[in-house]
Amino acid sequence: MQIIRHSEQTLKTALISKNPVLVSQYEKLDAGEQRLMNEAFQPASDLFGPITLHSPSDWITSHPEAPQDFEQFFSDPYRKTPSPDKRSIYIQSIGSLGNTRLISEEYIKWLTGYCKAYFYGLRVKLLEPVPVSATRCSFRKPENAFCVVEITMIDLYPRDSWNFVSGQASDRWYSFFCFARYGSDFYSMRHEGKVKKLKKTSSSDYSIFDNCYIPEITSVLLFRSCKTLTHEIGHIFGLRHCQWLACLMQGSNHLEEADRRPLNLCPTCLHKLQCAIGFRIALVRWIDDESSGTPGATPEHSREGNGNLLKPVEAFKEWKEWIIKCLAILQK
Repeated sequence: MQIIRHSEQTLKTALISKNPVLVSQYEKLDAGEQRLMNEAFQPASDLFGPITLHSPSDWITSHPEAPQDFEQFFSDPYRKTPSPDKRSIYIQSIGSLGNTRLISEEYIKWLTGYCKAYFYGLRVKLLEPVPVSATRCSFRKPENAFCVVEITMIDLYPRDSWNFVSGQASDRWYSFFCFARYGSDFYSMRHEGKVKKLKKTSSSDYSIFDNCYIPEITSVLLFRSCKTLTHEIGHIFGLRHCQWLACLMQGSNHLEEADRRPLNLCPTCLHKLQCAIGFRIALVRWIDDESSGTPGATPEHSREGNGNLLKPVEAFKEWKEWIIKCLAILQK
């Protein structure tokens, strides 16, 4: 295992810059915000750790990129910032996301709520879901959209040289996500004998995907989905892959590496997002705000009649504790 450690001065420059204008801007931030982000270059801090590489196939090793500090982000003429008339993130599901209609609807609501809490201050809206067979139709971006994201359980890959992709920001306003491989049984499923008769279909016939594999919506799948969703939307804001500290914006080349990546942004990337939309931590409320199903119930045992399922947030426990530590620093 290789640990990537940067000097305190390197991390401080990446976070604040040496540009006097940006230094002055940073010093005008709320004192609590500065305390939290200054943890980036505090040797004794246990909030933000270094990046660890476990194999040559990890992203930083296999996809060399120039790092992006705050000054480079701030000076990027192409970065996208929400405006008063474009402050909405639209989410649309393609095909079913759960084994029942209720589970599918609740899952997309949980993702929407998480997105609202993570990008606090932006509106997050749902577009009408569409079947896979309808994806050949043209798509029109809502006028007030900051970005549009599409979510599916269909396994995807962008080109023949890739084996799959979990998420990709295709341009400055559009992203898509596939969460099929986040299911615990994806790699153990066996399909021998399920096809009784071969059927020739044209390359434009998408209806064959309408009854594809759909994983069980577990706490781990929700955790992984939230991580990919916010990572890719971060790219739409102009945040590139992080190479400073362990961070949500690290690239990942495989599921094991994606699981090591934290849900939180490092201070440098947090400063970038703060510059774009302001600063407020509302995620503890999202974790605690479990739907009013039967106490201790799972999606399979909750009462479908009341239209609510218990949000599976067990996988978020350690991260909630981390957020509470951050809040303590902010409110000190």
